[in-house]
Amino acid sequence: MRVPNGMPVYRYIALDIANKIVRGELKINEKISGRSTLAGMYNVSPETIRRAIAILEGMDVVSSIQGSGIEILSISAAEKFIEAYKNNEYLNTIKENIFDIVEKKKELDLILQNNLQKLIDYIERFKNISPFTLIEISIKESSWVIGKNLDEVKFWKNTGATIVAYRQGENIFVSPGPDYRFKAGDIIVVIGSSDVYEKVCNFIYEENEL
Repeated sequence: MRVPNGMPVYRYIALDIANKIVRGELKINEKISGRSTLAGMYNVSPETIRRAIAILEGMDVVSSIQGSGIEILSISAAEKFIEAYKNNEYLNTIKENIFDIVEKKKELDLILQNNLQKLIDYIERFKNISPFTLIEISIKESSWVIGKNLDEVKFWKNTGATIVAYRQGENIFVSPGPDYRFKAGDIIVVIGSSDVYEKVCNFIYEENEL
């Protein structure tokens, strides 16, 4: 008996019995062997069989009476049991995929933050000879760009600067895309030529025709 990874043995046995009922290998009103015999067939303990049968009883697939064996009650109930398992497996797969994506995103964010810090350190060490400047600028309530996104204000076109990250409180978000929307209280980290600070401040704090 090969049980799929991560599936409890008793659940696998319950599914196997349900599948045999749906396929017609086990008939309605037919009595199948008692727990001890089934334990020998599946090479498991009677307790494992008891748990498998209990699941099927809970779904009205079979009925188990002490000393009378196990009676098959319903094909449709067996089908519902199998379908419910498939739906749960599908949802579990989606959940696992989401968790994997979230973990990978965390790893990428960490890599980006580390590289951003390296860039900051590098520019700081060689700021006298570097053609680029990396600075932080606060987005205050008076800025006309609040509520607008990068693409909408044509930030790079109007300033020649690139936003490499932004901070909201204690959180830092690296490499924001064109959909990043300016918010009061944000601190943007920009890189550009030596006069980048003046260009960006003039742009975000003066009304501009786009």
